[in-house]
Amino acid sequence: MKRILASLGALCAAVLVSAAPVPVDSAITAVTVYTDRAVVTRTGSVELPGGITELTFANLPQALNEHSLQVSGKGTAQALILDVASRQTYVDFTPNARVKELEDQLRALQKQMRGLDDRNGVLSAQSIMLDRMEAALFAPPTKDVPRPDLTQFTNSLTYLSEQKSRIIAEHATLDEQREDLTNKVNMTQNQLNELRGAGGRGYKTVTVRVSAPQAGSLAVALSYTVPGASWVPSYDARVLSSERAVNLGYFGVVRQSTGEDWKDVALTLSTARPGFGGAAPALSTWNLDVLIMRQFALAGAMREDQANERMKAAAAAVMNMQSLTSNAPGETGALFDKKEKDAELAAATIEAGATSASFKIAISASVPSDNSPQKVPITSARLNAAPEYLTVPKRLTTAFLTAKVINTSEFPLLSGAMNVFLDGTFVATSGLRTVMPGEKFDLALGADEAIAVKYKRVNKFTEDTGLTNSGKRITYEYLLTVQNNKRTSEHVIVADQVPLSRNEKITVKLLSPDAKEVKPTDEGTLKWNLDLKPGEKRELTVKFTVEYANDVNVIGLE
Repeated sequence: MKRILASLGALCAAVLVSAAPVPVDSAITAVTVYTDRAVVTRTGSVELPGGITELTFANLPQALNEHSLQVSGKGTAQALILDVASRQTYVDFTPNARVKELEDQLRALQKQMRGLDDRNGVLSAQSIMLDRMEAALFAPPTKDVPRPDLTQFTNSLTYLSEQKSRIIAEHATLDEQREDLTNKVNMTQNQLNELRGAGGRGYKTVTVRVSAPQAGSLAVALSYTVPGASWVPSYDARVLSSERAVNLGYFGVVRQSTGEDWKDVALTLSTARPGFGGAAPALSTWNLDVLIMRQFALAGAMREDQANERMKAAAAAVMNMQSLTSNAPGETGALFDKKEKDAELAAATIEAGATSASFKIAISASVPSDNSPQKVPITSARLNAAPEYLTVPKRLTTAFLTAKVINTSEFPLLSGAMNVFLDGTFVATSGLRTVMPGEKFDLALGADEAIAVKYKRVNKFTEDTGLTNSGKRITYEYLLTVQNNKRTSEHVIVADQVPLSRNEKITVKLLSPDAKEVKPTDEGTLKWNLDLKPGEKRELTVKFTVEYANDVNVIGLE
């Protein structure tokens, strides 16, 4: 019996020892950012005793998704992961150090504001007292209160004036201090609003139970999904006109307010969109029925339609480290023999999946949890560009340069904002649509005054037609002039139009240009493709007639 009791006691002691939680000193080492969330991976190492051990990851973001928890481990302990659990803890303090610092600043500013209010109340009371003293000074004398002599009256009046001047000056100083404090309070409150997206006065603790047959070390990794993180593509397109090429810089602009700073982490940007779900939406039954028209039903339907219209309107890259290319340091006497080389962007590695792509950023990145934008390089590519000009003189007598480019890189170019530079000069801010590898796209490079464009109406002639002058014919003639003032030959597309008749009683006839030269489209658009040599000038004529009967009221004529 004594042996049995001793064995039970030893077993209970072992259970009690194994039940003691072991905190994991972890750090964020990798983050994958999506368009609306992020997957954060924390890693740490612990020494495990034999038996069952609880590992705890404390002070994690309150907003982490409990269903996204994933745990892995490797080490000499040969541990078996039993289960993972999380619990939420509410505290009377703010776990986020940066938020707490801002809250302390806000409380201090509000305390200063209350001090100003108190001082303002004292000054107001003093002002009321001085008014009463002034009223008493000018009041008629009574039996108990005789009239003051001239010296007393002068001294009292001087005192009142000095005190009122002091109160007015102090009020002005208080107003300036109040305005300055109000600006500081608003600024601090805005910063707090940005950071508080990660949660309030609480955090989560994740507990991992592991079983090890023997003592040993274990490197454990915990991954979880958190909201409040996103990334968008951004581009710098540097067009080299003399080389007919584009150096395209591809970046990811990352923001996050998850409540945790990401310091020197392996950053991956993913094009996957988990918010869409895994399957396509299902179609519901499309029913048709007969509308029964009643006066009250019609009125209700009208109200419902109006409500529906209002509702519609309201709704309307583990790391592949690469070093930046640099020149190796030479001897002192050879400094001037070195050739300068442009700095290059660190290139991410791409992992293409069945439905998305991931960009593993080449260098470790740090993104603070303050929602500030962090621009990280994805890749750069040199793409061939075929420049051409497009001008629509009827609308604007200016030629706009466009570069025809093919995405010869292996990276998909996602839709995003783009800064365009032409020969080192910033010329435009535009956008880039989603372009897959091998796909063609256009770069809008802005206006170029070196291509001179003119547009002039040469003639408008109206005449009667028919045997009895029962109709009218209006002849329009326009002259379009394009001149290449550049030192290189350029391809220029000139666009104009002729009107379209939407009624059989109106006839439009194109006289110039000849249909063999330029044929109008179904929308009435005319396009000339001109290859202009340096200094070459071309004149294009557009001439057409519009015929209609006198009793027809034609709209749309110029």
